[in-house]
Amino acid sequence: MVQQTEIVGESIGQPRSERTQETAAADQRGRLRSTPGFYRRAWRRLRRDKVAMVSLGICVFILLFAFGAPVVSQITGHSYERGDLRSNLLAPGSDSYLLGTDASGRDILTRLAYGGRISLMVAWLSALVALAVGGTVGSVAGYYGGFIDSVLMRFVDMIIAIPGITLLLLLSTLWRPGPVGLALVIASLGWTGIARLVRGEVLSLKNRDYVDAARVVGASNSRIIFRHIFPNVLSLIIVWISLAIPGLIIAEASLSYLGFGVRIPIPSWGNMLDEAKEFYRASWTYVFIPGLAIYITALAFNLLGNGLRDALDPRLND
Repeated sequence: MVQQTEIVGESIGQPRSERTQETAAADQRGRLRSTPGFYRRAWRRLRRDKVAMVSLGICVFILLFAFGAPVVSQITGHSYERGDLRSNLLAPGSDSYLLGTDASGRDILTRLAYGGRISLMVAWLSALVALAVGGTVGSVAGYYGGFIDSVLMRFVDMIIAIPGITLLLLLSTLWRPGPVGLALVIASLGWTGIARLVRGEVLSLKNRDYVDAARVVGASNSRIIFRHIFPNVLSLIIVWISLAIPGLIIAEASLSYLGFGVRIPIPSWGNMLDEAKEFYRASWTYVFIPGLAIYITALAFNLLGNGLRDALDPRLND
């Protein structure tokens, strides 16, 4: 196998020694990704990135705030679904309402926490479903190649060619989903990107020396994929999830804002914006607060993803 690779390298004018060094370096990077020491070094690099660490802190706070919504409700003493019309559209800091109230007199802070839980749950579930589908398609296409690869990639191309927002609106109109259904609708288009990324990575890994050695000793295809190839794709998946979350949050917010997402009275950041758009003259903070929450969350996950991408790059040294 190595001899064939060297001959190909020489046939295109690349010296044998240079080709061998590149192959060895690639194998070394592949082995590094699957070792615990690689992730310890990545964590050290991430800690030196101040922007990424601040973003990580913001992401953790947002997750705790959103998924701790019942605790927030107990602290504020208000429900996310019941309000007092006599106290509607109060400004932030009024009475016991830290962020004010909406048009129905409901506490915005409490609804922001519950809405964040729904928006983040939809985004994360969409990412996991997209990863399961796209990761499987990409792994199978990249590992087996040939006819299987061609068929699967043409199918991916067909999905990509469909106007995304049009299909999402159509599916949401025909089937008014809850949070789980909305996540499946968004994931129906979101899996193509990770499928292409995983396929490309598997193509570069399947002919490494350690994979060839596993084939020689009789390892099954499934064992090779999950034991020898998947650990080396894991860093790519981590980065993809962190960078995909902002887009998925915005997708949920967009559909809910247009009235095709999570149904009221269940709050999400998107339908909070939809409710507030008619009252922006009476209370600009009513619109500003959920919009700011979406912006900060998307920005924090995006900056964290950039930091993870650099930290998990095996070509970087401490």
